[in-house]
Amino acid sequence: MREWLVVVNPNAGIGKAGRDWGEISNMLDKHGFDYQAVFTEAPLHAIELVATHIREGFRKIIVVGGDGTMNEVANGIFKQKVLPTTEITAGMISVGTGNDWVRTYNIPMDYEKAVEILNRGDTMLQDAGTVSYYNNHVEHMRYFVNMAGLGFDGLVAQKTNADKIRGRGNPLLYLKNLVGSLFSYKSCRMTVTVNGQVLREKIFSIGVGIGQYNGGGMRQAPDARPDDGLFDLTVIKDITKLSVLANVRRLYNGTIKKHKLVESMVGKSVCIECETPVLLEADGESLGHSPFAFEIIPRSIRVIINNKPFGPQA
Repeated sequence: MREWLVVVNPNAGIGKAGRDWGEISNMLDKHGFDYQAVFTEAPLHAIELVATHIREGFRKIIVVGGDGTMNEVANGIFKQKVLPTTEITAGMISVGTGNDWVRTYNIPMDYEKAVEILNRGDTMLQDAGTVSYYNNHVEHMRYFVNMAGLGFDGLVAQKTNADKIRGRGNPLLYLKNLVGSLFSYKSCRMTVTVNGQVLREKIFSIGVGIGQYNGGGMRQAPDARPDDGLFDLTVIKDITKLSVLANVRRLYNGTIKKHKLVESMVGKSVCIECETPVLLEADGESLGHSPFAFEIIPRSIRVIINNKPFGPQA
């Protein structure tokens, strides 16, 4: 059996992962990796591939894909019951549209540099989260390892993912849909309960962060630390369309929390109810609708990192 399982999503990055796999595999060979590559064939396939191969004995995984592929790999790690999740190591060569999970860890998009980081093998235990949600009135649960967004974020993700399915992808795709969705979205009155603290407001959008980034580089949870056992919530209250456009720069430069209509909350458990159903995304994947319940699982997944302080990439 090989030392590493490499999970390749050939559709990631609108097919970029598939096109670049030859280059990536050459670099893995060059750096002496002993690996078996498996390729996803449909949404959620990576969950089953990972769970099956862990049962067969694999303990080290490299993700070649985007944030959604990393999400599925994490769900596969939690799905298997052969051994504790902390005994599996996951690293990433990011070839997605958003590439947000790697930003918190300063992992570059350059393939060779990413492979060098994998080869160094510096690891840490990061938190994971669970979110329960509804789809066609049936309750579901999903693990996530970076950030979940709901309300306006959920709508933008839904439109962005629909575009990606149609083969329309570029680094500004999320921003394009953010602007386009403004004209159809209305804030919703929500009840947000975090560790017993209750907020009742008309709310535009909420980010529930383990990592700092979402939306292809938006630093929506700038104070989040992925190993502190806490969710960082960025709650954007009822805000005008013009104000959203005027403050997009704050999402990118990490100053969004300074806006007067933004409230920050931290906690281990979060419950969110809405007067009308709102959409959810987690790690960029469109999932379902409210109500939602989030729980943190502290330091529960071992990941390979670029051993530098958390924060914006240099």
